[in-house]
Amino acid sequence: MKESKEKIDCTLFQIQEDVIGDVTTKINSAKSLEEKAAFAKELQKELDVLLFCPDYDQSRLDCKNCHFIAALRDRTAGLIIKAKKLV
Repeated sequence: MKESKEKIDCTLFQIQEDVIGDVTTKINSAKSLEEKAAFAKELQKELDVLLFCPDYDQSRLDCKNCHFIAALRDRTAGLIIKAKKLV
């Protein structure tokens, strides 16, 4: 994740990257699927900060990359939540 911080020049992204990293670690450490799903919901809330950024500028490459990364992580969190529903 440190690589992303160096490549995306945005204070909000860098702050959120630390928070997102912590939540991701919790997901990876969780033993049960229910616990993982709860953390995945928390992750989605943190990702929304990036996905609904008031300073988003579609002409900036940093903004495009940030949204791309956040959207991928959001889909992953969604898959974890859906997996819990299947069990």
